[in-house]
Amino acid sequence: MAVPPPEPAPPTSTGRAAMIAVPVLSALVLIAGAAGLLPGPAALAVAVGVCGLWAGTLLIRAALEIHHAERAFAACRGAGFVGCGTLATAATGLVPWWAPDGQVGWLTSGLTVAATCYVVGTSLLPGAARNWPIRLRRAFDGVGLGVSLGFALYLVPGAATRPAAVPAMLVAAGGVAIVTVIVLRARPRPRPAVWCGAGAVVVLLSLGTLTELVAFGVSGPAVPLVGLPIVAGLAASAAGGTRRDLPSPPLEPRHPDQYLASYPLLAVPAAVGVIAALWHVVTVRDFSTKAIVFGLVMVSVLVMRELLVVRDIRRYAGRLRVAEAHFRSLVAGATDLTLVLDERLTIRWQSPAAARLFGLRDEAVIGREFRELIHPDDAADAQAVIESVLAGEHEGGPPVLVSARLRDGARLWRDTESTISDQRSVPEVAALVVHVRDVGERVHLERTLHRLSHLDQLTGLANRPALMRDLLAARRRAPQRGTLLVIDLHGLAEINDSRGREIGDAVLVEVGRRIRGLLGAEDVPARLGGDEFAVLTSESAVPAYALATRIVTALGEAYPLPGATVELHTSVGLAELSGGADSDEVLRHADLARQRARQLGKDRVEWYDPDVEIQLHRRMELEKQLLGAAGRGELDLVFQPVSGLRDGRPAGVEALLRWRHPDLGTILPEEILPIASSLGITAELDEWVLDEACRQLTTWSSEADFWLSVNVGPRELLTARFPERVAETLRRHRLAPERLIVEVAETWIAEDVPAIVAALIGLRKLGVRAALDDFGSGQTSLSHLRRLPVDMLKLSASLVSNPSEATVGGGPAILDVVVSLGRRLGMEIVAKGLETPEQMERATAAGCRYGQGHALGFPAPAERMEAYLESHRA
Repeated sequence: MAVPPPEPAPPTSTGRAAMIAVPVLSALVLIAGAAGLLPGPAALAVAVGVCGLWAGTLLIRAALEIHHAERAFAACRGAGFVGCGTLATAATGLVPWWAPDGQVGWLTSGLTVAATCYVVGTSLLPGAARNWPIRLRRAFDGVGLGVSLGFALYLVPGAATRPAAVPAMLVAAGGVAIVTVIVLRARPRPRPAVWCGAGAVVVLLSLGTLTELVAFGVSGPAVPLVGLPIVAGLAASAAGGTRRDLPSPPLEPRHPDQYLASYPLLAVPAAVGVIAALWHVVTVRDFSTKAIVFGLVMVSVLVMRELLVVRDIRRYAGRLRVAEAHFRSLVAGATDLTLVLDERLTIRWQSPAAARLFGLRDEAVIGREFRELIHPDDAADAQAVIESVLAGEHEGGPPVLVSARLRDGARLWRDTESTISDQRSVPEVAALVVHVRDVGERVHLERTLHRLSHLDQLTGLANRPALMRDLLAARRRAPQRGTLLVIDLHGLAEINDSRGREIGDAVLVEVGRRIRGLLGAEDVPARLGGDEFAVLTSESAVPAYALATRIVTALGEAYPLPGATVELHTSVGLAELSGGADSDEVLRHADLARQRARQLGKDRVEWYDPDVEIQLHRRMELEKQLLGAAGRGELDLVFQPVSGLRDGRPAGVEALLRWRHPDLGTILPEEILPIASSLGITAELDEWVLDEACRQLTTWSSEADFWLSVNVGPRELLTARFPERVAETLRRHRLAPERLIVEVAETWIAEDVPAIVAALIGLRKLGVRAALDDFGSGQTSLSHLRRLPVDMLKLSASLVSNPSEATVGGGPAILDVVVSLGRRLGMEIVAKGLETPEQMERATAAGCRYGQGHALGFPAPAERMEAYLESHRA
């Protein structure tokens, strides 16, 4: 595992003290030399030599520490070369004291070495330049700057008289120019590089000045005073080269425009050289050969620089052309239209994709206001959003979205979404940039999905969410008006099971068509799901009820389908819109009325009222408790005697079911049996009644002619095992089969006459007799009596209760006809519902042998019935 290199130690307090003490002491020595306390050259040699040696030592040691920490030479070269430059400066400061003769030559040589070290070291500092081509380019820029400044200085009056000082002047000017260019062009510009560069510039300028002073023979305090800026420059270089604990400056992006924009600034010194030459012509009116050569060199350098500038400009122009080609290809192939608007919202530019996407030509769009392309209905909202952008309300945030319809080249309106970006702060743009996208397909898809989400896919009617939406709107529009109808279909499940779902779906489609054909333009038909439909109408109570009646009639007609003709029955519940606190409650009221209509029978129409809700709650409570009523011992039997009309002697009893509810009291079969049928437990109740009645009969009498009748539903009667269960019950209680009579209601016979006949034949084979109950209350044809294997005919109370309906057309009484027919077929006749002596006399006169009703005996529990039988047996 590699060990990371240690971080360079920050300067200690001792190092900081030395950083201040050495330059201060050196400055004091120089001031002493200027004051005459010390010889000037000696003071300069001591101060500059000591400070240069100290600065060089610090910088070279820092370079070695960097090399040791980073294991690389590249990072330490800058500080090392700057340190060498400080050592060269220290050696150059010894020249006035150490070599009195030939001082200018030695000073020029030292200045040249120091300038070279400073230039190389500054260019190698972190952040100064990334590679050697960039360093050479900046060095060349600096040379051009230096030559221009040197030429200007050469033309200064008196400079040409001292040719020995010219090289030093050129070296100093070139070094200063190169270091300045390197530091100013560095990106990012770190503070250590700035300190080193500033120190190098001060040192080079001071050494050049020292050479000029020596060349012109200046002595005295001026010589040591020149050492003060040298010491300051050395201290700045040392401080910059040894500060490695500073954070790196943030990286600034460098755009080519900024690079090219720096050339005019570098041309300013060239202008200074030209101005100096013009001034020299005006004042001196003569150019020496050296001045001419110097000028030609300056011009050559400037020309070379300009050639390089041209090369850079061409290269940059080529990059611009490539970038523009890329931009145009991207914009032309984009799926968005781009517009540039000024502050008056005038279109100044549009992307090439405008013709392809929207059919808009430049001459038809550019110069027009953007609002002219927007639909009038959307213009106000779009204008408000754009003004908020212009006001700076969205500054710094994401682009603002505007949804509006725009006119295309064919003068058609397109659904679009536009993002507006404020680019006024960008000088190159200085406008609003609008990206327009055609969202017509998406909007069309959204509208289609929205429409489909509110339609029933099978029938094309509104679905439940759409109905609730329209119901809410209707209540808001006219709170006191309107009616909701909920329609329930009966028999659709049987059609699906027997005919297939394709036939069932076809029936639903036809139902929707028939409902829609009965409604007005403002009415809303809907399918709630499955076999439930609804209609929202603005009609009041009476017209709404009439509409519900027409719907029942229309849906009750036969449905002729390919290969089949089916029929349906309906139940309709109505509720007024003003009767509920909200839309959900109105729908619940209509559904409760629908449930009530279904309980009361097929093809019924019922209004909602609070009693309906109470009755439904009662039914739901009974449905929950009926399943376990037998196990809890809540079911009971009462018995009503069937007596002879002539002698009054009881011939048998009929077992009647009662539910002794602990909270609701006694519940009669009229309420129990529909609940049992909906729960599917009718067979279990019939079996319980049969078993309990047979058990009770064995405790009363052993007379062979005393019989017991029980009511059996069609579902239990038509099961294959019903005769077997009856036989098993008779064996278990040791009852003779002829003592049991199974009663079948006349209203059930018409459902399936052949099946009923087969079931009764099976009972007759066991010896069990059968009775047709409530004959005369239904639609059973008298001809069916010949086919039905029944032994007893129990007449409906309606045949004896209303004398005005007992005859037809002045002929014989219906009661007489029925009794006569039954006796001819060998049936015993029982008149039910005898309440008064007059009814008993009428039944006796008609030939009825037995009677049943309150006039003969009330239904009573087994204990009381046993006492009744004992008292009436004689």
